[in-house]
This record gives sequence, structure tokens and C-alpha cells, in this order.
Amino acid sequence: MSRSHGRAGTLFIVSGPSGAGKGTLVKAVADRVPDVWVSVSATTRAPRPGEVEGTHYVFLSSAQFDWLIAEDGLLEWAEVHGNRYGTPREPVERMLAEGRPVILEIDPQGAMQVKEKAPESLLVFITAPSFEELRRRIEGRGAETAEQIQRRLQTAEGEMLFAGTYDFVVINDDVCRATDELQGIIERVSARDTEDTKD
Repeated sequence: MSRSHGRAGTLFIVSGPSGAGKGTLVKAVADRVPDVWVSVSATTRAPRPGEVEGTHYVFLSSAQFDWLIAEDGLLEWAEVHGNRYGTPREPVERMLAEGRPVILEIDPQGAMQVKEKAPESLLVFITAPSFEELRRRIEGRGAETAEQIQRRLQTAEGEMLFAGTYDFVVINDDVCRATDELQGIIERVSARDTEDTKD
């Protein structure tokens, strides 16, 4: 069912520390709400085995990424471990123009960049019930060295300081309950915007 009837959709910026489970919640909401469109980030890194162009990332050369920066074609971008990642502006604006709710799943620094360019967007912070639980989840992945885990935890500690600047905070203590809460936020705001347009 399309919502396109002359009003723009709402941009939801979902972020939070590593281990909060934001990717899991965003995927669950996108599966439940057919109208929701989840932005696909662009990156200069090479595809990993199993990654699909346009589904996991838009894979770009350094020159293509430079061109997008020069043309103001990215809502935000950052360099991480020698590779660059960013949010292409055009598809986001196209989906919003169609009246669809759009989710950007990005880190808090990127979220602040987008909020500056799109002040009408809404910020949703996803976090674990406690820092100890966050630590348990990150360590439980078993795919990283002790040094990498420590770096993630330090980053997470800094990112949690952003929570107070967000419009909504969702505590991911239970995936089903937290998915319900995130879905409720998106549907409530979208319904409210529809009513405002009717007025």
C-alpha cells in the first residue's frame, strides 16, 4: 500500500552503540511495515563474501565517492579503518518525496550530520539495558580480538552520551518488545504527519 498522496515521508535516524541490536530491530520493523524504506549506505571498501551490491552496500571507487562529496550527494559520511562510508542523498530524498517513512541506520556522529541538513528528521537512539549488557553482547560475538572489543567498548561509552539529544530512546531489553516500540514510533509519527497534512 502506497502512502503517496502529496505529502513527504518522515526521515527516522536510528543509531546507538555497537551491540545495542539496532540492525536487528530495523530489519524486523522493515519486515513488518511494507511502506518503510531502509537506506543503503555507500562504501569504498571491497564487498565481503555474500554481500550483494545495492542490498548490503552501494560499493564505490574512491573517485566515485570523491565525486559524491564534491556534488553534495551524501547526507553524511565518515572514514572508518581506512574506508569511507556515507548515506547517498538522492534515493533518500526520492523515497521521502513518495511519502514513505525512511530509516537511516547510522552512528551517532553521522546522525548529527544528517540532523543538521534535515532538521525535520527524528532521532531514535537504540541502547542495551546497561553498559554491562552491552559489554556481554560485544564480547559474546567471539569474532574480534580483545583489543578490538576494547576499542568498541570505548566508542560505545562515548556514543551513549548522545542519548539525551535524541527524540526517542528505545531500550533493547527484549527484541520483540523493542521492535514493537520502534514500530509504534514510526507508525504514530507517520499517522500524525498524515493528519497534519489533512488539516
